[in-house]
Amino acid sequence: MSVLLVGISHRSAPVAVLERVAITDTDRPKLTDKLMASGNISEVMVVSTCNRVEVYAVVDAFHGALASVGEILAEHSGLQVPELTKHAYVRYSEAAVEHLFAVASGLDSMVVGEQQILGQIRAAYAASDTQQASGRVLHELAQQALRVGKRVHSETGIDSAGASVVSVALDRAAALYGGSLAGRTAVVLGAGAMGGLSVAHLGRAGIGKLIVVNRTRERADHLAETAISAGVSASAMDLEDMATALADADVLVTCTGAVGAVVSLADAHLALAQREAGRLLAVCDLGLPRDVDPAVAGLPGVSVFDMESLQRDPAAGAAASDASAARDIVSTELSGYLAGQRLAEVTPTVTALRQRAAEVVEGELMRLESRLPGLDSPQRAEVARTVRRVVDKLLHSPTVRVKQLATTPGGDSYAAALRELFELSPGAVDAVASPLEINGMELVDDFTSRRTDGSKGQPE
Repeated sequence: MSVLLVGISHRSAPVAVLERVAITDTDRPKLTDKLMASGNISEVMVVSTCNRVEVYAVVDAFHGALASVGEILAEHSGLQVPELTKHAYVRYSEAAVEHLFAVASGLDSMVVGEQQILGQIRAAYAASDTQQASGRVLHELAQQALRVGKRVHSETGIDSAGASVVSVALDRAAALYGGSLAGRTAVVLGAGAMGGLSVAHLGRAGIGKLIVVNRTRERADHLAETAISAGVSASAMDLEDMATALADADVLVTCTGAVGAVVSLADAHLALAQREAGRLLAVCDLGLPRDVDPAVAGLPGVSVFDMESLQRDPAAGAAASDASAARDIVSTELSGYLAGQRLAEVTPTVTALRQRAAEVVEGELMRLESRLPGLDSPQRAEVARTVRRVVDKLLHSPTVRVKQLATTPGGDSYAAALRELFELSPGAVDAVASPLEINGMELVDDFTSRRTDGSKGQPE
């Protein structure tokens, strides 16, 4: 079995699509039931945030499961399957695991390094477990992802990476006005996590007036209210009124997460036509991809600071270094996880082989006893020990070696070879691959312990 990921996020889809695909806590149980009932999926976990929807499914067949997930998400969103899939990304097997580790580490977030995603992954697993839609594969995967995320946050400075980019951008903007933004007017386009960070930084910089613009007015109002509660003079406007908002602005910070440019050259011309001649405008384009048409940088009085230029700043470079260190941790943890999974796959085969050998030994000892009934007890015991030692020594090297080889790419082929050579039936292997139990309780590590009768114990 392998893990299939089908996702749509701020990196792959415009806000309008994300809003239609969004899965609420109320929607998730019904969607999970449909996925589990599709016939192609044995386990499923749905991660849904304001910036992403990702379905992690344990599947036997890639194409059938992919079609099922696509159809169910399309039905949920009201989009046609082709329209949905052009904004989706698919990862399979090792790539799906690597992606989840990166997500848990905050590397795939709009604000790099944010920790909220850890709680969202934990909640997604808990919801799956409640519906009995998770098994050993997703349990181990989700638990390891949380461990990777915690390690990245404790061993790197990635938590401040997103904030560093905002800080560098506003420092660049302030330099145009003598090194200070105090008393200036700023427009923040985008009310997501990066927008919130920008508003907080602008407030600390002493901005005189703040306007929040967002496609969804409700979110713009909420962020403006947050700024007001922090003592900033703030208001909200609709995206259609962007030109009006910019007419009196000294600084524009964009961070929408949209796929295409939100501020076009025509939009900029319209806004500049309403401004005093020669007045400066600092544009901090924090979108990936860009929110502002690159041609805007050529307009008189406009200075654009985008992510490409900001990343060359030494302060932002430190943040990039933290992100690089985080990716190294993800890579190391991924290698360890995959090696462990390959070893776990071969272990039942090795156990079944040893059990098969033990059965053969016992059968032969019984046959020997019937042929040589005159052997006394010490003699029979010595013969039994000798035979068992011979078998153990014969099996020791190949079983140790196959476990070593199993941790390498393609290692599952060695387990298959053992099963073929020693005629181990699938049933014999499956019989020794049951969950680990301690005093009648299945070990479920960080999330919860579950009794083998289906009831749950206390969290670990």
